[in-house]
Amino acid sequence: MPKRDKAARPYNSDLRRRQAADTRLRVVRASQALFERQGYRATTFAQLAAEAGVSVKTVQEHGPKSALLQAAVELASFGVEGETDFFATDLGRAMLQVESADELASMIGSAMLAINTPSAGLWMTFVSAAHADQELSRYHAHMLSLIRAQVEHVLRYVDARGWLRRDVPLDDLVEAFCIITCLETYVRFVEHDGIPPARYQEFVARTVRETILAH
Repeated sequence: MPKRDKAARPYNSDLRRRQAADTRLRVVRASQALFERQGYRATTFAQLAAEAGVSVKTVQEHGPKSALLQAAVELASFGVEGETDFFATDLGRAMLQVESADELASMIGSAMLAINTPSAGLWMTFVSAAHADQELSRYHAHMLSLIRAQVEHVLRYVDARGWLRRDVPLDDLVEAFCIITCLETYVRFVEHDGIPPARYQEFVARTVRETILAH
């Protein structure tokens, strides 16, 4: 019996970790869906629990609403919670295979459409909530800094490939890239102005090519 117990412990421990991770993902995805659908303030723990298929107590164990919104934004924006190196993501690995500046610009256009389309609603909910919540406001500033740092990381790689223009300071190129690709630009183009997504994708690719990359 002791031997059997010892053998079972690692399995049980791994199973519990997988179950905990699955529950966490369900709670965060429920937060994504409800915060986007009905707003941050209007969403209750009971609604989150029903959406995730868990108890209210389980939802509360994963943090206050502000923490759940932060986790939802990270998952929607980066595909994972927490900070990660861009080049460790699927998109980053794909970028490492690009062989020309034109190919890079086209890839960025399609990538920003794929990233911004599913996350725009949640991001705008987050920005709105941050205006009235100091913790979320600080996190919003942190997210913008994180995004800027990732952009600079990418552009330094682009520069090393010889594809980045050299007649404009790097800081200015980073700011320009952030503005071109930010969710607010996507929302204005596609949701406010009714421009077709394909034209938004073309706009991003063309503007990155003309503004950021060497000619």
